[in-house]
Amino acid sequence: MAVAMASCGSTLAFYTKLIAFEKQPLFKSSAFFGSSFGSDHAKHLCSSYKPRLSYSLGPMIPKASATAIEDGSYQETDVVPTPKVIIDQDSDPNATVVEVTFGDRLGALLDTMNALKNLGLNVVKANVCLDSSGKHNTFSITKASTGRKVEDPELLEAIRLTIISNLLEYHPESSAQLAMGEAFGVEAPSQKIDVDIATRVQIYDDSPERSLLSVETADRPGLLVDLVKIVTDINVAVESGEFDTEGLLAKAKFHVSYKGKALIKPLQQVVTNSLRYFLRRPSTEESSF
Repeated sequence: MAVAMASCGSTLAFYTKLIAFEKQPLFKSSAFFGSSFGSDHAKHLCSSYKPRLSYSLGPMIPKASATAIEDGSYQETDVVPTPKVIIDQDSDPNATVVEVTFGDRLGALLDTMNALKNLGLNVVKANVCLDSSGKHNTFSITKASTGRKVEDPELLEAIRLTIISNLLEYHPESSAQLAMGEAFGVEAPSQKIDVDIATRVQIYDDSPERSLLSVETADRPGLLVDLVKIVTDINVAVESGEFDTEGLLAKAKFHVSYKGKALIKPLQQVVTNSLRYFLRRPSTEESSF
């Protein structure tokens, strides 16, 4: 799960001082990575919230100004690579690590970093690594108000959607490759994923103190927040993990525990059933029962 950073190319350091935004809990008792669940920014980001996992996140995602353009060049090919956005909470104890890959088409992503700063974040380190799969842009991000890694799931989702939104803006050819292209892009994906088929939930024993929850499902706005809320509503703690956006799919791995211990088999089944139910039928309303 760790993002390998030591062997990558040159490193740039970015330090900014931004005004901290006030934080008010959106949910009373949920926790994620040792932090309260919710923030003022997330309230503005979600223009409508329903108990049944419904989000409208597009209009409030920070984007680039018209004069700021991502630099870099690439050779046009007929095959559009699969965009990937990885949010890694395991690799660095002091920062949230974000990796963005889109073949060899990405530049330095300076405008994306500016958009992240608008979320109240500092990009403290940026790496660029080139291998056979393409150019990997890796950022280490902290909250400007605390200097620590991002722990709020709604802010993590805002980071993910901000990066995808900027990717769609500057590389519209990625729109048909991303599930978010239907909501934010110029062209919706031609292929649709059957949520019932795509959704896979597995839980493994990671250690006596925690289990590893693995989820793969069709991507959509607000998914990271939904996953954490579903799990924490069962009083299972989400300690750390990784959330990957890979084309039309989202893949998450979370370290989870119950009262400081790994999940026993009956509780694993409860978590699995809850996730499968909500993820396969995300738009089901209470009135339908």
